[in-house]
Amino acid sequence: MKGTYLGEFEELVLLTVGAMYPEAYGVAIMDEIKKEAGRSVNISAIHTALRRLEEKGFVKSNMGGATNARGGRRKRYFELTSFGKKALDEVQSMRMRLYNRITDINFG
Repeated sequence: MKGTYLGEFEELVLLTVGAMYPEAYGVAIMDEIKKEAGRSVNISAIHTALRRLEEKGFVKSNMGGATNARGGRRKRYFELTSFGKKALDEVQSMRMRLYNRITDINFG
């Protein structure tokens, strides 16, 4: 398994996969990131991040059924693993520890 470092974009994709269960597939993830984060990303960036996340064990995937609407092609659905959830928990915990250390000074 590759390293467990989670980059900012990978974290965003991983959060989105978890939030969209059981309907997390490439285009839907891309659309949800645009809607929720206001970031336009291309589908190849999504697929690259999903492949890395799967190699690290943070997500797993399975193929859905073929549909006529997709010309007989199947969608690959992604799901957060317990290891992926643990990685998100650790990132959130670290961020909150650091955030809570910010002193109440006047930023004005």
